[in-house]
Amino acid sequence: MDITADALLFDMDGTLVDSTPAVQRCWLAWMAEYGLTAADFARIFTHGRPAVEIIRDVLSPEQLAGQGLATALRRIEEIEIADTEGTVALPGAQALLESLPAGRWAVVTSATRALAEVRLKVAGLAAPLLVTADDITRGKPDPEPFLLGATLLGADPARCVAVEDAPAGLAAARAAGMRSIAVTTTHRRAELAADVVVDGLRQVSAAPVPDGLRVRVTG
Repeated sequence: MDITADALLFDMDGTLVDSTPAVQRCWLAWMAEYGLTAADFARIFTHGRPAVEIIRDVLSPEQLAGQGLATALRRIEEIEIADTEGTVALPGAQALLESLPAGRWAVVTSATRALAEVRLKVAGLAAPLLVTADDITRGKPDPEPFLLGATLLGADPARCVAVEDAPAGLAAARAAGMRSIAVTTTHRRAELAADVVVDGLRQVSAAPVPDGLRVRVTG
């Protein structure tokens, strides 16, 4: 299957980078500092969401009033930046990114900029354009992050392809009017409403053509 597009917009965690073990360790450590347990962590959906939204869900109004949202957010960022053990590029990610011309792709992540830069560096990936939680007011599944990425690339959202692993990210892509490719790294196929679903980025390749990019999905 071939798709012609102006640009590719990649999610980071679970799409380009496997950070799941570190994410789980860090959030459990953060929750322990606030007197919360693994059961509290289990009831909160964390994947693909900005940390600020997770914190609002898991801390009570009294805890937020006492500790402060900014303090809680700064603390989880500190813990996550300090613990990147086991964080690696997912198979096919590096080769795909290196095949793309500058100005035709971006990373659009729910992580903060500082955390995203650390994880990408540890994974051996470089992103010339990075849209993070620091750049937006509403996170995925709102379309704002992807729309900002398209704007910064000077691309029509309708001619962009979002590459995602999470339902929230795919919902954001649909709301932005973008086509989507889903990878089954963190969710089952049945949970991923996308134009194309693949097992991993080894099944995706791209090459520049006169009218943009030709994105090829195989297997």
